[in-house]
Amino acid sequence: MTDILFRAALPDELPAIIALLQDDVLGQRREADAGDPAYRAAFDAIAADPNQILVVAIANERVVGTMQLSFLPGLSRRGAWRCQIEAVRVAAALRSAGIGARMIGWAIDRARERSCAQVQLTTDRQRLDAHRFYDRLGFAASHFGYKLVLPVVAESPDSAPAAD
Repeated sequence: MTDILFRAALPDELPAIIALLQDDVLGQRREADAGDPAYRAAFDAIAADPNQILVVAIANERVVGTMQLSFLPGLSRRGAWRCQIEAVRVAAALRSAGIGARMIGWAIDRARERSCAQVQLTTDRQRLDAHRFYDRLGFAASHFGYKLVLPVVAESPDSAPAAD
């Protein structure tokens, strides 16, 4: 597969992106139906932020991969910007065909264009194949990460804080 286009995702590609996120053991447990309005709200927020890009990899006119790039300003490293890569997925039937490496290379090129000093990512400890993949690409497992999952609270007019 040689002809792959990388670009910002379009709204009508959201169902295909959600399908990629759902297409593994971890995603099956945490993702919802593609029609959930929370996905469109997230898509719109990402598209509106100049420091975010929801990327799709297109081959034969279909979405075969996705990832999100976040460009983060920081004070450390003398005010350096970083590129955070999240939610990297390639269609199951096309894994190990070099698409993921091309996606990450494309992301690194975008980071360079934006003068980022560092590209970083996290991956779940259970994703051993992903660990080997990132190692092969030259990433170093340099940090130990933590997360705290917060419960989602549905917003309603009654949940607004009282005015003083």
